Amino acid sequence: MVMPEFACISDYVTWYAEKTPSAEACVFNGSRVTYAQLELQVERLACAYIAAGVSKGDRVAVLATTSPDFLVSFLAVARIGAIWVGLNAKYKRDELLYVVSDCKPKILLARTRIGERQYDEDIKHILSEVSGIEKVVLLDDANALSGAVSYRDFLHSGENILHTHVKAPSSGGGDKKPCLIVYTSGSTGKPKGALLHQQGIIRFCLEQNRIWYVNPHRVINFLPINHVGCVVDLSLPAVLAGGTQILCEKFDPVKMLELVEREKVTLWASVPSTFIMQLGLPDFDKYDLASVQLIAWGGAAMPEETVRRLVEVCPRMSTNYAMTETLVTTVVEPTDNVEALTRTVGHPFPGVELRLVDDRGNDVDKGEPGELLVRSVYNMLGYWNRPEASKEAFLGDGWFRTGDVLAENRDGSFSVVGRLKEMYKSGGYNVYPKEVEAAIETCPGIVEAAVVSVPDPKWQEVGIAYVTLRQSCDWNEEGLRSFCSERLANYKMPKKFLCLPEMPLLPIGKVDKVALKKMAVLEYGATKGGAEK
Repeated sequence: MVMPEFACISDYVTWYAEKTPSAEACVFNGSRVTYAQLELQVERLACAYIAAGVSKGDRVAVLATTSPDFLVSFLAVARIGAIWVGLNAKYKRDELLYVVSDCKPKILLARTRIGERQYDEDIKHILSEVSGIEKVVLLDDANALSGAVSYRDFLHSGENILHTHVKAPSSGGGDKKPCLIVYTSGSTGKPKGALLHQQGIIRFCLEQNRIWYVNPHRVINFLPINHVGCVVDLSLPAVLAGGTQILCEKFDPVKMLELVEREKVTLWASVPSTFIMQLGLPDFDKYDLASVQLIAWGGAAMPEETVRRLVEVCPRMSTNYAMTETLVTTVVEPTDNVEALTRTVGHPFPGVELRLVDDRGNDVDKGEPGELLVRSVYNMLGYWNRPEASKEAFLGDGWFRTGDVLAENRDGSFSVVGRLKEMYKSGGYNVYPKEVEAAIETCPGIVEAAVVSVPDPKWQEVGIAYVTLRQSCDWNEEGLRSFCSERLANYKMPKKFLCLPEMPLLPIGKVDKVALKKMAVLEYGATKGGAEK
């Protein structure tokens, strides 16, 4: 079926509610929502937003888990042309305050309890510090916060609009109208809100569904709602495909495999760390994963050993290379070619233009490393409330500076060399941690590697390598050092190799290099001398 390109993301819910009303849109804790039911829920909430005075460009912030609450709230915001902001339930109070203060929402939808944590005092603190929040809607306990309204009462407030309009106006959405702010990780400073738009998201989802075709489209989503991977990479492609998304509040390796088996998941997609944890289960082979038609990952490179094991589960595999600000840059189209999946990040995604430039802005020769510039309809509009940062991020004619260093291969594919911000200088040489990590991960028994730099009085900076091992392997630092010395120039060799039971992870599942860097500084010390190179 050739999918139409609608003006508004939520128009796809309406379309499927008419064409396949009884098809499952989402599953959560055993509860199933059809497209007809989802359409009604989205329309009721959109009308409630309108009744509350939310209009085009206004922000709505949502503190929730990866549940139907998040999905319905986003689709309703998109329908009326407003802008949605997801708040990570793992945020500490100051982190919540920072994001809410920056985006200044008119409406805050929130859970007051998630797991063992109570949020009522956090919400009170936010309300005392941030002006302009006109209404707090509680998704669970209506009595937990004075002045807040229950979700049921909030929906009731929009009934007059629901009864007088066949459908809430969606003319405010579509085209390059903003609909989503995603705050970057902030590993190099305070997070910035990338402002994404409807047209870019719609075209990305349609194209990704063509490349990552599965039938039926059934995918698990457990990523946090503040992340682009949750909203744009997993949830919305499922909606645009008329597929089913199985929503989970948190990742659990055993439960995820059980869900793949029970829900007949066809698209097994996530970040590499979660695949590594699942493959590490002693009884992994007992799960029936025959329904899987495609395995896909993003966010980080997958170790070769992990890819080889996954190929045995499903020989149709894919990965892409992307960042929040661009949605996507390259893709390895479905294949069983392990080298392509581990040594490259594929070819430009359809509709994406790429350039590699040196520090003077000149295009580099094929095979030479250069900073990646990206231009496409998928690019963000800019950083929310950051005109100077937006200006610095874009060159003329819409080229976005990624800060990533890539090289173009002979066949036109691209390989990641590293990040400009992660690159360090050791003895005057540029060292890219990504290259060192890739070499370490070819050592038998190594599951994952992460390299960070620390100051050194002699060499300016040196690398500290952290690794995790397969369960059956013993730690042998000298053996690993010897292995790497045959594959890396001496200036690229890490000063220390340290073994961890597991890597510290960010909420999205990526390795937390900020935490590793703090550990490395304590372990190595900024005043120690280095070894001769």
